[in-house]
Amino acid sequence: MTQTMKQEVESRRTFAIISHPDAGKTTITEQLLLFGGAIRQAGTVKGKKSGKFAKSDWMEIEKQRGISVTSSVMQVEYDNKHINIVDTPGHEDFSEDTYRTLMAVDSAVMVIDSAKGIEPQTKKLFEVVSRRGIPIFTFINKMDRDGREPLELVAELEEVLGIDAYPMNWPMGMGKNFLGLYDLYNQRVELTHPEANGDNDFLPLNEEGHVDGDFAFKQSTIYDQAIEDAQLLNEAGNEFSPEAIAKGKLTPVFFGSALTGFGVQTFLDAFVDFAPSPSSKMTEDGVEVDPLDPQFTGFIFKIQANMNPAHRDRIAFVRICSGEFEPGMDVTVNRSQKKMKLSHTTQFMADSRETVKTAVAGDIIGLYDTGNFQIGDTIYSGKSALQFEPLPQFTPELFNRVSAKNVMKQKSFHKGIEQLVQEGAIQLYKTYHTGDYILGAVGQLQFEVFQYRLLNEYNAEVVMTPIGSKIARWIDEDVLDPNMSSSRNILCRDRFNQPVFLFENQFALNWFKDKHPEIELKSLI
Repeated sequence: MTQTMKQEVESRRTFAIISHPDAGKTTITEQLLLFGGAIRQAGTVKGKKSGKFAKSDWMEIEKQRGISVTSSVMQVEYDNKHINIVDTPGHEDFSEDTYRTLMAVDSAVMVIDSAKGIEPQTKKLFEVVSRRGIPIFTFINKMDRDGREPLELVAELEEVLGIDAYPMNWPMGMGKNFLGLYDLYNQRVELTHPEANGDNDFLPLNEEGHVDGDFAFKQSTIYDQAIEDAQLLNEAGNEFSPEAIAKGKLTPVFFGSALTGFGVQTFLDAFVDFAPSPSSKMTEDGVEVDPLDPQFTGFIFKIQANMNPAHRDRIAFVRICSGEFEPGMDVTVNRSQKKMKLSHTTQFMADSRETVKTAVAGDIIGLYDTGNFQIGDTIYSGKSALQFEPLPQFTPELFNRVSAKNVMKQKSFHKGIEQLVQEGAIQLYKTYHTGDYILGAVGQLQFEVFQYRLLNEYNAEVVMTPIGSKIARWIDEDVLDPNMSSSRNILCRDRFNQPVFLFENQFALNWFKDKHPEIELKSLI
């Protein structure tokens, strides 16, 4: 590998932003893009009146509801680093998409609402990141509003998530009394009102940890309290350790306001210094693939239909794990052993795209897909076949029967369902005897988004009939007897034609097991 190539790979920073809904995740993404020069003006999620919407919320339903329901990928250059930002859905009904996305990044940024602290969805997503042992950076947001005490928030972070925390900076007040940040790492204060302080955004700390000179912010007891807190943190807090950050054992904590952009650049400067460049990825045979290996390899972690509704296109998102991508290169899809030429590819700024000239390990590219790819597919160049570790899958818990409202529009109904289920957020089953469609999902919102998109992207109005929660269990084809079906379970086939039972409850499942002790039921294929 050439020195230039090595430098290219080492300049990559690929990370996901995780949080509970409404913590400000999409807003901080906007600010990061703003500082990276990718956009001129940050939009906000609640942009209905102004018509300015967040760049990463490109789907129509996201603009209407003010939430993110798909993962968006955005790329910016900052401080000689090539940053790939993956904004994930915060809503728990879309956590499966988020979990898979977390397999495609090298670090994570956790956004926490200063008024609410650690919320359930943050905890769930943190656990996924934590299991991977990747670095986690924490941004405590909304300091421009009144929230909880910073010491309490940091203590909760450590207790609830079980990770050591190191505050890189400390808020001087909050809400209307938010004077700025006492920056322990950079040994300076960062001021929210430079115009009242001699037009200084930053002022250095002296050896005693004070700011020299006569400035308005020093008249407040808030400044004295921040110095007191900082001294306490220095004496009783954790030690700063780049090694512990790299192992995901210590999270650097930053305070600020994504809405106003205050503290975001300070966070970004530290992030590019301490976030890792692309790491090795493991194959299912336990072999580590080095990002500097010249063989091109990657895996598909997401498929998105209709990113451009005018063209009915599907994009497969690929995390490059090693080698260099070049337009027109030949690759093999490991699952099908199908050989393909990668001529139509794209890079992203949410819904706007550019053709990729070249990409290296750590980058995420989009492949135009005509149905060749599935989530979890490994692609590689050359003759050395390999398969990366499987991505997490979730057994659906809620189910709906679905049918076309207008029988004359069966074609668009079938096409829409077939394309949307390939995104992996919703599962499709056909009943064994009658071929009726049943959809399975982790949460109710997925059904609503699915119904909305079928109507708006495929002009297919559907009737959805809830059949409640079921327990899905797969069975091997060679032991299947259609007579095992009863009123307590629905025998179906999934979209890969594998037989699956939908049991109405745990009692029905146990009854089946007692009656057929020799049959192995699987919760996931």
